[in-house]
Amino acid sequence: MEKTADQFLGCEPVGRLMRKYSVPCIISLLVGALYNIVDQIFIANAAYLGSYGNAANTVVFPLTVIALALAVMIGDGCCAFVSLSLGKGKPGHAKKSVGSSVVITLLSSLILCSVYLILSDAIISMFGGTVNPETFQHSKEYFFYISLGIPFYMFGQAMNPVIRADGSPKFAMVSTLAGAVMNIILDPIFIFVFEWGMMGAAVATVIGQIATALLAVWYIAHMKLVKPAKGDFKPSGAIIKRTLILGLTSFLSQISLVAAMAAINNMIRKYGALDPVFSQAQYAQIPMAVVGIVMKFFQIVISAVVGMAAGCIPIVGFNMGAGEKGRVRELFTKLLTAEAAVGAAALLIVELFPKQLIGIFGAANESAYYTDFAVKAFRVYLCMMIFACVNKACFIFLQAMGKAIESTALSMIREIVFGVGFAVILPVFFGLDGVLYSMPVSDLMTFIVTVFLIVSTYRQLRDVPARAKGA
Repeated sequence: MEKTADQFLGCEPVGRLMRKYSVPCIISLLVGALYNIVDQIFIANAAYLGSYGNAANTVVFPLTVIALALAVMIGDGCCAFVSLSLGKGKPGHAKKSVGSSVVITLLSSLILCSVYLILSDAIISMFGGTVNPETFQHSKEYFFYISLGIPFYMFGQAMNPVIRADGSPKFAMVSTLAGAVMNIILDPIFIFVFEWGMMGAAVATVIGQIATALLAVWYIAHMKLVKPAKGDFKPSGAIIKRTLILGLTSFLSQISLVAAMAAINNMIRKYGALDPVFSQAQYAQIPMAVVGIVMKFFQIVISAVVGMAAGCIPIVGFNMGAGEKGRVRELFTKLLTAEAAVGAAALLIVELFPKQLIGIFGAANESAYYTDFAVKAFRVYLCMMIFACVNKACFIFLQAMGKAIESTALSMIREIVFGVGFAVILPVFFGLDGVLYSMPVSDLMTFIVTVFLIVSTYRQLRDVPARAKGA
C-alpha cells in the first residue's frame, strides 16, 4: 500500500529522508549564491575593473543582504503561516496571508529602493566604500543599478518560500535557476563585449532577478493549494503581524550578518590605511577585494550547509510532533556529521589550494601583493570552517525543534557579539591581520556555546520513542 506523507516522514529511513528533502534546498541556495559570485568572477577578470571592481562588489554585497533580510522575513513568515493555516483547515487565512505578503513585499521593496537611491553616497561610505576614489566610483555605479532591481529581487526571494509552501519546490528551484543562468550568460557579454563595466555586471544581475520575479508572478496567479482572490490582496493587519513574527528569526539571522560585514569592511578600510603596503593608493582596495572574495567562497559552503539543515525542518517538525525523539536524535547526529564533513572538505580546499582559488578571481591581472594577501586570507579567515558549519546547522535545527529563542540568541551571539566585537577589537592589537583573525575566533567561541546546546538537545531527545512506549 502506498505510504501517506505522514507515514513517509515517520517511517522512511532518516538518511533517505534527509537526502530527499535537503538536495533541492541545497541546489536552490547554491543557485541564489551564484548571483553575486558570478558578478565578482567576471568583474575580477576584466582588466579594466580588477580589484577596484571587486572591492566595489564587496561594499555593495551587504546592502543586497538587507533587501534579502526583509524578503525572507516576509516569505518565510508567509510560508509558515500558510502551512499552519492549511493544517488547521483555514484556507481563507492562507490566501489572505499570500495576498498581504505580496502587497507588503512590493511596498517595502519600493521604500528600500528609494532610500538607497536618495542616500547612496552616505550608505556606500558607511560600508567602507571610501577606501579610495576608484572604489567609490565603481561602488556608486554598481549600487545605482542594483538598487533599481531591488523590487524585483525582493519579490522573487519573498515568493520563493511561498511557492514551496504551495507544494512546488521544483518550480521554486527552477525560477531561481532561470535568473542565475541569465546572469551567467549576460555578464560576459555586458562586461567583455560591450565593456559596460560595473553597470554591465549590475544590469545582468537585475535582468536575472526580473526573470525570477516574473516566474513568481505567474505562479502566484496559478497556485495549486492556495489560490488568493482579488479581495485577498487587501492587507490584513492581524495577518501581516503574525506573518512577520513568524519570519522574524530569518530576518535577524540575515540582518545580523550585515552588521558583521559592515564592521569588517570599515576595519579593513581603517587598518589597511595603516599598513605599509596597502596604505599606498594603488593597493588600498586589495584587502577589501580579497576579503570579499573569501567571503563569497564561504557563502558557497554555507549555502550547502544551510540547505542541508533547512531540508531537515519538515522531518524534525513531524517527528517531534509525533513524539519520535529517537528519530530526531538520529537525524541530528547524521546532520552534524554531514555538516562537519562539508566543513572539513572546504577546509582542505582553502588550506591546500588558495592560489588556485584566487586565480579564478583575476589574480593574473594584479600585483603579487594581491595573491599573497589572498593566500593568507583564505588560510587564516576560514581555518575554523568545520566549527562554522556545525554552528550554522545547530542554529537551524534548534529552530526546527521550536527553540526559536535559543536559535536566534545563538545566531545573534555569533554575528553581533563575536562577529562585530572581535572585528573591532582584534585589529587594535594585530592591525589588518586582526580582521582576518576575527572570523576564526568568532567561530571558535560560538562553537563553545554551541557544544552546550548540542549536549542539552541530546539530553532532551533521550526519551524513549513513542512507538517503543506503546509496544
